[in-house]
Amino acid sequence: MSTPVETEAELEVDEALETRQHHPSDLQYIGIAAVLAVLTATEVGVYYLKANHATIVVLLILMVLKFTMVVAFFMHLRFDSPILRRLFVTGLVLAVVIYSSLLFILGIYHV
Repeated sequence: MSTPVETEAELEVDEALETRQHHPSDLQYIGIAAVLAVLTATEVGVYYLKANHATIVVLLILMVLKFTMVVAFFMHLRFDSPILRRLFVTGLVLAVVIYSSLLFILGIYHV
């Protein structure tokens, strides 16, 4: 017969192992960080190109990709409840709409 303390400890270990199985491994985190570094280097390179409509669109796309990767993996949103995902996506869409509107208002980006 097991004591309540042993049962509680076993449940905690089982819960920790189950949680660990849903998250990326250390090697996957390193790969994700490498992809983010390449995307950041690409953003910096695109920024130094002559600014035109294509560079603005490329920078917005890279921003969305990086935001998605950071939120999904490093903030573990990929493994959380769908309501949290909806909140972050809503914030991202709102940020892109506001930034794009500002570019149009200031005349930086024309249709």
